[in-house]
Amino acid sequence: MIFAAGLGTRLRPLTNQLPKALAPFNGQPLLGHAINSLKGLGIERIVVNVHHFATQIIDYIESNDWWTEVLISNESDELLDTGGGLLRAQSLFIPNKSILVRNVDIVTSTNLESFIYSHQQNANDATLMVKNRNTSRYLQFNNDMQLCGWRNAKTSEHIEVLACDHIKEMAFSGIHMIEPHLLDKLGGKRVFSIIKAYLQLAQDMQIRGFSVADDDAWFDVGTIEKLRQAEQYYKSGK
Repeated sequence: MIFAAGLGTRLRPLTNQLPKALAPFNGQPLLGHAINSLKGLGIERIVVNVHHFATQIIDYIESNDWWTEVLISNESDELLDTGGGLLRAQSLFIPNKSILVRNVDIVTSTNLESFIYSHQQNANDATLMVKNRNTSRYLQFNNDMQLCGWRNAKTSEHIEVLACDHIKEMAFSGIHMIEPHLLDKLGGKRVFSIIKAYLQLAQDMQIRGFSVADDDAWFDVGTIEKLRQAEQYYKSGK
């Protein structure tokens, strides 16, 4: 699933006329980059959620010949956040298949095959791609990379879900993988964050982090500045 429903407020004025998902990146919309970044991973269907300028995204998807089936989860009536978006799309996923989830505004050089392999080999209920970088909100893990807490560095708010003697603090990278049975534990359809849901489920389910290499490129291209930085990085041939 590709989360593409956001308002893109940090990309204004670009997103005054188009959705964040269609912001240009190296000659193609971010959504096109996101879809093509999944090619070759054995993915049989992609679900894209839409809200802001939804018809533009729908027209873009329907006017292109993709390498796999691409379906729309329409949130035009209400923006549901990441957890609510997953639940709205639940009926569109292939039954009993693992679900790879990524934000449309993430650009990374990380090998997704290794990420998927780790999720499967560890038989995780969910695997969160994380990176050692500065952020305002940290996910906390124990030595086995089991999710055990969350901390807001700006407000000092802290959520502890498991006791950890040795805490590793990592930044979420906007890519995660979920087993379908986890969706049945999320409750009724509503607006909520999937990260908060992971924290609530971590005591009873195997929710682990997958730490990517420090030298892996990773960009949250949710601002004009970051979008241009990512373009320069990839144009330089790195």
